[in-house]
Amino acid sequence: MRYTSEHKQATRQRIIEAAGRRFKQDGIDGSGVATLMKDAGLTNGAFYAHFASKDDLVANVVADQLREQRASFDSTPSGRAGVEEFVRRYLSVEHRDSPESGCPSAALLDEIVRCTQATKEAFTDGALGVIDEISAGLAPGDPQSVRAQVIAAFALMIGTLQLARALADQQLADQILEQGVQNTLALLPAEDRG
Repeated sequence: MRYTSEHKQATRQRIIEAAGRRFKQDGIDGSGVATLMKDAGLTNGAFYAHFASKDDLVANVVADQLREQRASFDSTPSGRAGVEEFVRRYLSVEHRDSPESGCPSAALLDEIVRCTQATKEAFTDGALGVIDEISAGLAPGDPQSVRAQVIAAFALMIGTLQLARALADQQLADQILEQGVQNTLALLPAEDRG
């Protein structure tokens, strides 16, 4: 039976989304093709109709996850208020406790460093897209004027979330998140730069 290109694309996207959740939950190395395909409701044999290898899937998942994160920024208010909302949502207890539905950077960064060049390029492009989106939100007229600050803030947010997730002491983890919010906001311009 031949499927339409739309059906094939929808199936491919279903695999990417299921793999994104599983990778962020169990890690890239902790997620085999059989489990990923089961999560997508498909058989192992269907995998190679959509991806050349698991490495190919990983690169596609990283690109998709960061594209989705960038798109989520579009739903926040413009200006400093929107960026502050994004920072508080990112460094929240809910985000800390739900890695499978959160930021791919905080969940997968330690594994991405050991991935293929294609995955590293997908991550670089996606991370720069998020940085550029935040920069444009803070300074629509001159995003480059705040880009260095946004890079520092983005790195701080990722590291803060990773540290908060690694701690057994929930009270300390909560304090780290709150301090991360304060430190991140202190790095960013105090007012909109239009």
